[in-house]
Amino acid sequence: MGRALRHRNYRLFFFGQGTSLIGTWLTRVATAWLVYRLTGSALLLGVVSFAGQIPTFLLAPFAGVLVDRWSRHRVLVVTQALAMVQSGLLAWFALRGTITVWHVLVLSAFQGLINAFDTPARQAFVVEMVDAREDLANAIALNSSMVNGARLLGPSVAGVLIAVVGEGWCFFIDAVSYLAVIASLVAMHLPPRAAAERARKHVFVELRDGLRYVASFAPIRAILLLLAFVSFTGIPYTVLMPIFASEILHGGPHTLGMLMAATGVGAVAGALWLAARTTVLGLGRTLSIAGALFGASLIAFGLCRSLWLSTLLLMLAGGGMMVQMAASNTLIQTMVDEDKRGRVMSFYTMAFFGMMPFGSLAAGWLGARIGAPATVAWGGAATIAAVALFVRKLPELRRQARPIYERLGILPVIADALNRTAELTSPPEE
Repeated sequence: MGRALRHRNYRLFFFGQGTSLIGTWLTRVATAWLVYRLTGSALLLGVVSFAGQIPTFLLAPFAGVLVDRWSRHRVLVVTQALAMVQSGLLAWFALRGTITVWHVLVLSAFQGLINAFDTPARQAFVVEMVDAREDLANAIALNSSMVNGARLLGPSVAGVLIAVVGEGWCFFIDAVSYLAVIASLVAMHLPPRAAAERARKHVFVELRDGLRYVASFAPIRAILLLLAFVSFTGIPYTVLMPIFASEILHGGPHTLGMLMAATGVGAVAGALWLAARTTVLGLGRTLSIAGALFGASLIAFGLCRSLWLSTLLLMLAGGGMMVQMAASNTLIQTMVDEDKRGRVMSFYTMAFFGMMPFGSLAAGWLGARIGAPATVAWGGAATIAAVALFVRKLPELRRQARPIYERLGILPVIADALNRTAELTSPPEE
């Protein structure tokens, strides 16, 4: 389950990034609670989330071109340092008692700008930290367990800190936590990346080449489209969590932390299950089942009024969401050509993170009109519809992906294993 940790660079990154992500979740929960405390508005919750994510949607494709050109390692050092500054500014204004919604909007947009470069660089950098390609899927699954382990711990701690000392200290701890991941990146030993030596074209030409590559290869295109749709309809349910915690379930910041942590519990369980897998074969079906589970859990959560049942449903939703996201990431990283990895992962970033601002804005608008429960339930129904369409196309997508798996040696290995099994179980010849 932890075989990717055999690689020194990945091991450094795993523990450094894991520490920093706990701080990131402190800031996410504290930001949502702060905005709702200051305004009491579902719409402004959506607007702040939109401001934090729209730069990623607009800039990620261009960032992907630059990530294919530049050292991904250096990009990550710079983005993590800038993110530390952003959290430090939030802490400064909050601890002085001068923070307003406008401060949060501007600094959220700044973080979105950072993420436009950080996310595709981080996704594409995994293959450079793991020397053996057969450990790539495990590394991606462990990344997901790291992210969602932080999702489990961070909101729980945030709920206590907000109630005891306020949001400002959450922002401060987040700023300090970035030192861990920066230190891990600086400590790495990396060989020169051959892709950086290729002839460079104009940025727009390389962007067009990456877009054509994604558009012309149906398996990657279909995975990205499904991910984008689910990111628009399903994942923005998190924007409305303060309303569920305070108005639907009649709690406070502790309740919000518990709900967010429940999502993390399910996500960690799903990530560990994926990490135990030894092959990418069957991930298309796994992706479909996980997406359907996510949608169904959202519908049930929207209709639920019990805290404990809501917690259980969010565990299922977190598991389904995480498995779908990580399986999509693994399949794309397995199939993509190395010289286009940064650009393709920028489209992954655009699909997963870039569609969230539109979904967040829509969720905030709908939540103010039809209520948070109905908004979440309709999002779950739309998610199930998108997964059903993907399942109809799955056999053809498998057929088109088969040559790549054969070239990588994935299918012959399975075929040989099946043949050996058949020989061992067949009756002896007379």
